[in-house]
Amino acid sequence: MARILLGVSGGIAAYKALELVRLATQAGHAVRVVQTEAAQRFVGPASFAGLTGAPVLTSEWEHDPARGAFPGQALPEHEPLSHLALVAHADAYVVAPAGANTLAKLAHGLADNLLTSAALAATCPLVIAPAMNTHMWEHPATQANLALLIRRGATVVAPTQGALGSKGEWGMGRLAEPAVILETLAATLADAGRPGPTPGPWEGLRVLVTAGGTREPIDAVRFVGNRSSGRMGFALAEAAADRGAQVSVVAANVALPRDARVRYLDVETAAELQVACRAEFAGCDVLLMAAAVADFRPATPADDKLKKLGRANLVVAMEPTADVLAELAASRAAGQTLVGFAAETGAGAVASGREKLERKGLDAIVVNDVAGDGIGFDASENEVTLVTADGAEHIGRSAKRDVAFAILSLVERMRNGATVRD
Repeated sequence: MARILLGVSGGIAAYKALELVRLATQAGHAVRVVQTEAAQRFVGPASFAGLTGAPVLTSEWEHDPARGAFPGQALPEHEPLSHLALVAHADAYVVAPAGANTLAKLAHGLADNLLTSAALAATCPLVIAPAMNTHMWEHPATQANLALLIRRGATVVAPTQGALGSKGEWGMGRLAEPAVILETLAATLADAGRPGPTPGPWEGLRVLVTAGGTREPIDAVRFVGNRSSGRMGFALAEAAADRGAQVSVVAANVALPRDARVRYLDVETAAELQVACRAEFAGCDVLLMAAAVADFRPATPADDKLKKLGRANLVVAMEPTADVLAELAASRAAGQTLVGFAAETGAGAVASGREKLERKGLDAIVVNDVAGDGIGFDASENEVTLVTADGAEHIGRSAKRDVAFAILSLVERMRNGATVRD
């Protein structure tokens, strides 16, 4: 486990520092945060304190209840100077985002706040992730400051091109993604011989996730599909990667950002998903079947576009697709854990889910009522019931990331021999 001091300067990108803290702590690092006064106008210290479990400081004159110690460290017997103690205990100092003003101060050794004072006192590796308007980024003064910091040994995580904080602005200066910053930090720690993250609880586990919704062609341009966005499956994949698992996702028509830690296999139809799952299943320890797989497909799809002209109606004969999950369950090996998903509507949803659990031979099934407003398909939230042979656990309306956490916690309990709560 490494001890990371994170300096957050003012700017709209400060909100991304919360995600950086989340990823770092879940990777096993202990994190302390210092903010500039401007940074607190964008993200309050309580948010960082909640994620790190440690006090957040802005000024050298503030009392530090932790006395410069990081989570997991014993408190010193005396009250140290915070700008000295924090970096003395840190294995690395990350400044993210570093605005143009903070970048200039770091380059020229100014120490007019806790963030810059700590940088001047730091003997550990310094990692800087700039973020600012494209014109400020391209200014010769900023580029000169950057070159000076690099010559002095700082590691810089370059910003990317994209939408900026001001409405309609586009260009270079967007903060690098938190996962990229964390990867750079890990490499910097390794180069410096500093400790890396402790293994996650799922280290060594191979997790296979299916996500999205299949599309079954009617003709060359039309298809039968569903409204699944893949958000639930991608949230599960990210949560498993956070735990240290080796994760593969069979993604059916998913247009969402992708996690660099996850391997993706893109498919379109139920048949393609079946082939991909057959190839991957034998090598996995946990299967999370979150994709909405079509139950039926057009029996004879047309090679060309069907013309409307001259047609009074169109009849499309449908045939059933293979039950991919039941097929995989029939070939399961000892030690594999299988979780299915059941999108239901109306009364009897849990009973229907339990019937599927038993018929398909699963360890658990996640039942959600997709008729609910703002939950289920193509929504950021979900409300589900986790059903096993031992009982059922209801998860109230929550962000899909939180639902994913609950599902993986259930998987963990099952693999450790515990049962679901009634």
